[in-house]
Amino acid sequence: MNPNRVSKYRAYPPMVLPERQWPTKSLTQAPAWSSVDLRDGNQALPVPMSVEEKLELFQLLVSIGFKEIEVAFPSASETEYRFMRRLIEEKRIPGDVTIQILTQARGHLIEKSFAALKGVRRAIIHMYNSTSELQRRVVFNKDRKGIIDIAVEGARLIRELAEANPQTEFVYQYSPESFTGTELEYALEICTAVLDVWQPTPQKKVIINLPSTVEMATPNIYADQIEWMSNHLPKRDSIILSLHAHNDRGTSVAATELALLAGAERVEGTLFGNGERTGNVDLVTVAMNLFSQGINPHLEFSNMDEIIRIYEKCMKLNVHPRSPYAGELVYTAFSGSHQDAIRKGLLAYAKNKPKHWEVPYLPVDPTDVGRKYEAVIRINSQSGKGGAAYIMESHFGFKLPKAMHPEFGQIVQTFTDETGRELSADDIFRLFEEHYLAVHAPLKLVNYEIEEKSVQGAQGAETRVTIKAVVALEGQEKKITGTGNGPIDAFFQGLGSLGFGGYKFLAYEEHALEEGADSSAVAYIQLQDEKERTTFGVGIAPNISVASLSALLNALNRMQAR
Repeated sequence: MNPNRVSKYRAYPPMVLPERQWPTKSLTQAPAWSSVDLRDGNQALPVPMSVEEKLELFQLLVSIGFKEIEVAFPSASETEYRFMRRLIEEKRIPGDVTIQILTQARGHLIEKSFAALKGVRRAIIHMYNSTSELQRRVVFNKDRKGIIDIAVEGARLIRELAEANPQTEFVYQYSPESFTGTELEYALEICTAVLDVWQPTPQKKVIINLPSTVEMATPNIYADQIEWMSNHLPKRDSIILSLHAHNDRGTSVAATELALLAGAERVEGTLFGNGERTGNVDLVTVAMNLFSQGINPHLEFSNMDEIIRIYEKCMKLNVHPRSPYAGELVYTAFSGSHQDAIRKGLLAYAKNKPKHWEVPYLPVDPTDVGRKYEAVIRINSQSGKGGAAYIMESHFGFKLPKAMHPEFGQIVQTFTDETGRELSADDIFRLFEEHYLAVHAPLKLVNYEIEEKSVQGAQGAETRVTIKAVVALEGQEKKITGTGNGPIDAFFQGLGSLGFGGYKFLAYEEHALEEGADSSAVAYIQLQDEKERTTFGVGIAPNISVASLSALLNALNRMQAR
């Protein structure tokens, strides 16, 4: 990009609206939703959907909960027209769903659109014509009056045809296309002219759709424009003010949310933001943003993976792995500090069961969109100590002591650095098994017996434990005897006779690996050598004593391997 060329562009003029109210407002309810996937989204596809694909996507939109669906531009192509007819003739439109069709403000296109709608119970007739200063000057070569005449003539024909077909309930919708490139006073003038023809009432409202056909400014300016129009449109109680934002600047979601604060009541958009150029506003994101604030969006995304499957099949597009709420990677964490915070947050949420969702880095509970916690943390060379520990607990039941997290985390990180790849849960368990469970040299427990007796000590009666054991040292069996305040202490003392007396016992933890009487026990023991280097040993056995003795031997074996 040549910086010398920046002078060819000019800034979008800001709104002078000192009395604006929207910045102090909050969203408290969902708007009316209108999916335009089958029309606006379809026309943006390199290979448009077939009739069968459109039927499948229509059914998906219905199942999600859309009550208004723009299904076609029936005057534009035979495929669109045939799709419309199949929906109606095969009675595929549920009673609580209103279909919407798009037409330019041109007589023969309006007439064909009404022919396509013959027999439908209820439909929205969405008429538009371009109103921007640029299009008036460059495309149509018409003045303001000429563009208003086109809109008014189209509006009159729509009303005449609607009144001639009383068996269908028609809802009128008008869009001054390229609204954001239209002078506000003129946008108001042309909308008012159309409203004068249609004569809306509170019982028979008209939809005025104000599209950001090309996103040209920051979201706050769009909100200012919407608030100004909302305050100046006549018969405001007879109007449903609608939005249709595109994403040319990458801020269509923000523009839509701010415009809702500014008085809009309805949103047109597409699943995952498919649409011309950079796309339409992403309705999944807008709806889930509401959901994350405790507002019912009245759209159902609890089976997000199935929605994505059908969407990708019909659209032949992929949902980006970082797409908000839906992408493959949005409920994962690779950063070690993130992994540790998520792990602790999930454990705290499960334990405390608070009223509201509170887990670091996860704005919504993944299970609310049909995802699982197992996919939250994934391990690569950027992962920290907490991630591997979380995988060991969530997948395999090993509750590693906190002091062990950095030790095992370093083992995992070394392996990922060497391989340069992401590790699966099974990969992580194999590393754990190799370094902690399959350590059998130079020491191995052969058998043991324990004797307990009560002795009188300074603090009263004390239990002293004597252990007699046979261990294999470099394959040769050795008998040892040790006495201590418990089996582990006694065994530790006995091993001193074999030359393993230079270690300090730092920590011991144990837990059941699974629930139930037949569960295996897991023991963790941390030792320190004369150079103050530490290491853990792990033991597993049906008997906690065997698990503990095995953990001690494994810790010594790992020390020797060092």
